[in-house]
Amino acid sequence: MKSFKSLGKLFMGMLLAAGSTSAGAVSLPAIIGNHMVLQRNAEVTIWGWGKTGEEITVTGSWDNKPVKVKTNNLAQWSVKLQTSGVSGPQTLTVKGYNTIVLEDVLLGEVWLCSGQSNMEWSANAGIDNAEKHVAEANYPSIRFFQVGHRTADAPQLDVQGQWVVCTPETMKHFSAIGYFFGREVHQNLKVPVGLINSSWGGTPAEVWLSANAISANPVLADAAAKRKEVEWGPVQSAKAYNAMIAPLIPFRLAGALWYQGESNTDAPEVYAQMLPALIRNWRTEWKNEFPFYFVQLAPYKYGGAEEWPRLAEAQLKTLSVPNTGMAVIHDVGNVDDIHPRNKLPVGQRLASLALNKTYGQKDVPASGPIYREMKKEGNKIRLYFDNAEQGLVAKGKELTQFEIAGEDQAFVPAQAKIDGKTVVVSAKGVKNPTAVRLGWSNAANPNLFNKAGLPASGFRTDNWTKKPNL
Repeated sequence: MKSFKSLGKLFMGMLLAAGSTSAGAVSLPAIIGNHMVLQRNAEVTIWGWGKTGEEITVTGSWDNKPVKVKTNNLAQWSVKLQTSGVSGPQTLTVKGYNTIVLEDVLLGEVWLCSGQSNMEWSANAGIDNAEKHVAEANYPSIRFFQVGHRTADAPQLDVQGQWVVCTPETMKHFSAIGYFFGREVHQNLKVPVGLINSSWGGTPAEVWLSANAISANPVLADAAAKRKEVEWGPVQSAKAYNAMIAPLIPFRLAGALWYQGESNTDAPEVYAQMLPALIRNWRTEWKNEFPFYFVQLAPYKYGGAEEWPRLAEAQLKTLSVPNTGMAVIHDVGNVDDIHPRNKLPVGQRLASLALNKTYGQKDVPASGPIYREMKKEGNKIRLYFDNAEQGLVAKGKELTQFEIAGEDQAFVPAQAKIDGKTVVVSAKGVKNPTAVRLGWSNAANPNLFNKAGLPASGFRTDNWTKKPNL
């Protein structure tokens, strides 16, 4: 049996060890770590936890200006630092009772990638020319942060994940579209790029909004309440937001990329409110009106009639939200595969939106033709488009998949001809045309492009829901 003296020494040692552990309490969320990219030339927030009342000093090596703060009664702290555009690896030092030194920190452009399976899809899952793209993925100035799949009933404070350097090994497990986007931005701007991928295959948009954003809109709340459970992921509102988006706030972003909608094709009229609500929700929570660029779904043989064109129309309408852009990809899709494998042009088109609209490279074409208005000319209709300044082209001998209708609302195949920056549409049996549609089917692949080689989005000029009583 140990003596009272030896037991006393053991007890005192335990107390000292416990005190040492509790004193060294300063810690950081996973999103703030080695190899991270911080948004350059911006006010960024660094935050974490510590012992209540602990004084925390945060210093970035780019300016060596220490910023001090004390933890609050919840053991939380945050500071704001001004970053520069300095190149090369930096350090970030966080000092309290203990000291954390983060190494290999870069200052560059930080983008959040989110959505469902097509955003999550990696080279390892199978993309066109995967072997070549993986082998070439040596970009030390591109960094990845993969958010692990998690759900929660309330907003969480941390996520599972870590920053890694872009190598062939790390790239093949990351979002292919995110990588291609980041590579394009990196090569054009010659700056580091940080990519955060928070995606989950098969998830409806409802799970990516906060509970308050859903409940504030009766249409969204009703739609969310009707979701039936599935085996591959969450469907209840805010479940992914709470665990996979909220913990990232307020990490400073340059912008967000979104590829989602396949799980919302059952209610496109709801999605027309859902996607704008998601954009507002994220911008409000981040306190940052960052650009939001999204992918219009590729055509696919969905079960119900007009599921794809109506969902694509809901996405098209979202362009009315300020500081947004849409990548049209029907020409690189696959109507027999809901996961088209040609991911390179998708990432490139998202990057073109960012380069043109966010980074001011106006010589980079941002978008294909987007329908603007129509004018009736006798038995013909003339269509006007945005993003057609240099003119329009047909990839093929003549334009396809245009339809026209009169007051009877019966659409028939139409003849369509390019006239400069406009398209003139007519049909022999329609003497008094009132509406035109382009690519209005689940398997649509219209061949109207602008001279920059980008495809036109499908559209309709009408808003008919049913035929009139004639």
